[in-house]
Amino acid sequence: MGVQCQIISLFMVLLCWFLKEAKTQTFYNASSERDSKQGSRCNLFHGSWVYDASYPLYNPSSCPFIDAKFDCQKSGRPDKLYLKYRWKPYACNIPRFNGLVFLERWRGKKIMFVGDSLSLNQWESLTCMIHASVPKTRTTLVRTEALSSVTFEDYRVTILLYHTLFLVDVVRENVGVVLKLDSIIGGKTWRGMDVLIFNSWHWWTHQEKSQPWNYMQEGNKLYKDMNRLIAFYKGMTTWARWVNRNVNPAKTKVFFLGISPTHYEGKDWNSPSKDCKGEKLPVFGSKYPAGLPPAALVVNKVLSRIKKPVYLLDVTTLSQLRKDAHPSLYSSKHKGKDCSHWCLPGLPDTWNQLLYAAL
Repeated sequence: MGVQCQIISLFMVLLCWFLKEAKTQTFYNASSERDSKQGSRCNLFHGSWVYDASYPLYNPSSCPFIDAKFDCQKSGRPDKLYLKYRWKPYACNIPRFNGLVFLERWRGKKIMFVGDSLSLNQWESLTCMIHASVPKTRTTLVRTEALSSVTFEDYRVTILLYHTLFLVDVVRENVGVVLKLDSIIGGKTWRGMDVLIFNSWHWWTHQEKSQPWNYMQEGNKLYKDMNRLIAFYKGMTTWARWVNRNVNPAKTKVFFLGISPTHYEGKDWNSPSKDCKGEKLPVFGSKYPAGLPPAALVVNKVLSRIKKPVYLLDVTTLSQLRKDAHPSLYSSKHKGKDCSHWCLPGLPDTWNQLLYAAL
């Protein structure tokens, strides 16, 4: 009950703050407005999960790019039904992913994921999906803390990952580690890409010892803390300003991955379960009992104001329905239960199929 009240309180704080700040502007569903503008009757993100015996799209033991922390089968997960679900939009079909077509289409190009470990999740998924289509092609793998890449040499296609927890800068100064809500110096590395896929939110929720900063800063003012949804909005607004100033739509396609949900509260899907442990089935249907997380409103609000074209991969609801798709106990790294990240093969493959469809 306390957690529920806290969520409601955060939502109301955010709503009131937006209404005061934006006055007559209203929230909207970014993907729905985009589809309306494009004259499309197909909403890729409105559908349900269906069983498909032809899944998964690749064998994890045959992919050289998966970290052990995402390889749930290797870590001993005994069930495999979670691998057999395909996302089915109600009004259309998603084209089945074809890695060879993808490489031919993006020959000589650079595609970059920018974000935290969920971007890592998606980056590894895409490289495995491509590799499954062309298993004998030459590849070069580079892994560093800040920048990693897989290059499919025969096609000169490079899939990069730029690791950043907040998109905005985190800098060590005399006072300690400072999260700068209005600065993106690191964005210089993102320039010149043909496709950019951004993600953020996961680390904005971290508190006390698990947060990697001592202060937040906006302008010349330091804050010991602030409402995290408001901080996220400020950081995302800085990101939107970077896109407006630095992206040439004729050269670069920009995507933002919707909020990736966690499953640490069974009541969110009307279950007595404490978390995702032991979950083996999706939530069937198209609606998630707990509704959208407030952070999704922040993303929609920022994207409603951005001047350059940004495609929202609106994966929040379809991911909320996959309470069964987390590593849970079957991760080589996380102690306890991991109900934040996703098994591979698994849900991030669908994110990339939607990316493929959008491209």
